[in-house]
Amino acid sequence: MTAPTLIFGWGNPSRGDDALGPLFVEHFAELARRHPEWGEVECLTDFQLQVEHALDLQGRRRVLFVDASIDAPAPYSLTRIEAARDASFTTHAMSPQAVLRVFTDIEDEPPPAWLLAIRGLHFELGEGLGAAAREHLAAALLAAVEWIQDRPTD
Repeated sequence: MTAPTLIFGWGNPSRGDDALGPLFVEHFAELARRHPEWGEVECLTDFQLQVEHALDLQGRRRVLFVDASIDAPAPYSLTRIEAARDASFTTHAMSPQAVLRVFTDIEDEPPPAWLLAIRGLHFELGEGLGAAAREHLAAALLAAVEWIQDRPTD
């Protein structure tokens, strides 16, 4: 059976603050294990979003996409997103909106989806997570707890 909630983070753990997406998912998965009242939650990570990830949306009732962002306000932004074709649609790495669009093309309506963009500052190869990014990650986790509690899947 497919979990009704999907938390999908992406990024490269070897590129400084780009690790925010996968680290968020790691921490959130641990929180979800301690909170069965949230319902079943599946947590996935990858280096980037690709067309195949549209299949991960099947059977979901809500999706939270999580990524590091140099453009997001500190500490994060959390926004509802809709399916859309954009410049990433024909590239190797896709936006969450384009993944939702692919899902719509092959299935029907995509599940309700949000993008949690966590502010990152340093994305150099070989760097670790910066101090500011650690603070932004903590704030984003608190926001996600509120998000999951406010949006029941039933």
